[in-house]
Amino acid sequence: MREPILRTAALSVGYSGHVVIDGVELALVPGRITTLIGPNGAGKSTILKTLIRQLRPVSGKVLLDEKDVAVLGERELAKSVAAVLTARPRPELMTCADVVSTGRYPYTGRLGILSQRDRQVVREAMELVHVTELESLDFNRISDGQRQRVLLARAICQEPRVLVMDEPTSFLDIRHKLDFLCLLRQLAREKALAVVLSLHELDLAQRFSDMVLCVRAGRMDRIGTPEEIFQGDYITRLYGVEHGCYDALLGGVESERVTGRPEIFVVGGGGSGIPLYRRLQRLGIPFAAGVLPENDADVPIARALAGELITSPPFEPVGAEGVTRALELSARCRGVICTVERFGAVNQANRALVEAAEARGALLSPDAPELASET
Repeated sequence: MREPILRTAALSVGYSGHVVIDGVELALVPGRITTLIGPNGAGKSTILKTLIRQLRPVSGKVLLDEKDVAVLGERELAKSVAAVLTARPRPELMTCADVVSTGRYPYTGRLGILSQRDRQVVREAMELVHVTELESLDFNRISDGQRQRVLLARAICQEPRVLVMDEPTSFLDIRHKLDFLCLLRQLAREKALAVVLSLHELDLAQRFSDMVLCVRAGRMDRIGTPEEIFQGDYITRLYGVEHGCYDALLGGVESERVTGRPEIFVVGGGGSGIPLYRRLQRLGIPFAAGVLPENDADVPIARALAGELITSPPFEPVGAEGVTRALELSARCRGVICTVERFGAVNQANRALVEAAEARGALLSPDAPELASET
């Protein structure tokens, strides 16, 4: 494993001597993305501002190449650490190229005059983040996604080894979020950048991070790989979720299930039932689901939203016990809806379930008007 470029030592962070987070453990390694997650107000931004010396540590140190950043000169620090924070700069009468060029000031003289080498670095940074076509535009007249790319180009111009970013995707649409994080991943690998950022989008943190640091209640609650962090009900506990749930496997949230005796029994599978589960939840109709193999794509959503769920072992035909439970439960519902188009060899019991509902006149279409009329 590579040695960290930047690390913390017995670090406590906060404001005016008041500790917000104690025991901050951080080691930033070249080529890796480290992400801070946690509830609003937990102190993620406080950590990041302390790393770049905007805030003084309450105690402990931030070490860059084993040197305390507190003793480094401004230019020396800026040549190694660049930051893109949530505060939105509004420079007057500056083009995008002008803004990117400010990233070269650690290397220029007091007058800030760019050399040929500096101009080359600016061009390369703008090409790298695909903002060359914006160079002559007023920085204040471009979109949020474009502005974020320009600020990233400015940071790259500093030729840093550590990149610190606070909620860099918060104002971007889904396309630009993905573009931005894919670019960040590319930069980390190709330029051996050590990247640390905070994210609110847990699905993106799960997919783009190498390490995840979880902040809660004044402490570092957990540190690990995405595979270690995003499992079980940990994220639900980290954020104190009380209504609905977070699915660590799929990386998404679901609303609260509708309580009450199930009115509809859903025969689904292979993901086909998921849109109906969510529709029934929106309509306020309690429902049951089954019989689903335990490894079926429908199961995580059905488990979150269904009042009752009947499952069977994977890769095996549905057993007699599951069939009996499903028949009894579906008979107590006012309707049965099937979202499966074909039944395989291991799913014949569900065919019988649907045929029984049809025989008693209880089989409904997924788009049946009765769903809405009885809410």
